[in-house]
Amino acid sequence: MDDMQQKIVTPRTDKEKMLKRLKRIEGQVRGIQKMIEEDRYCVDILIQMSAIESALKQVSFSVTERHMNHCVTDAIKKGEGEASIEELMKVLRQFGK
Repeated sequence: MDDMQQKIVTPRTDKEKMLKRLKRIEGQVRGIQKMIEEDRYCVDILIQMSAIESALKQVSFSVTERHMNHCVTDAIKKGEGEASIEELMKVLRQFGK
């Protein structure tokens, strides 16, 4: 497989991985809803919530990496890099809140 084909395949594979992970997260959220309905032990619920937060962070990092490798890179090539980087930094600051 040459470089051009690799670039085409990789984003699709990443997208499929992210969607698969999000579906798993969706199932975990439903599991927590059921745990709350069943009055399960609070610590068990908190552990599951922590796992969901971690999984969401991983998806966020994947989306960020994809954005940087494609959208920001393209903007830099077009001479619009400063605005694109500023936009990304604004979003990343929200993660720290």
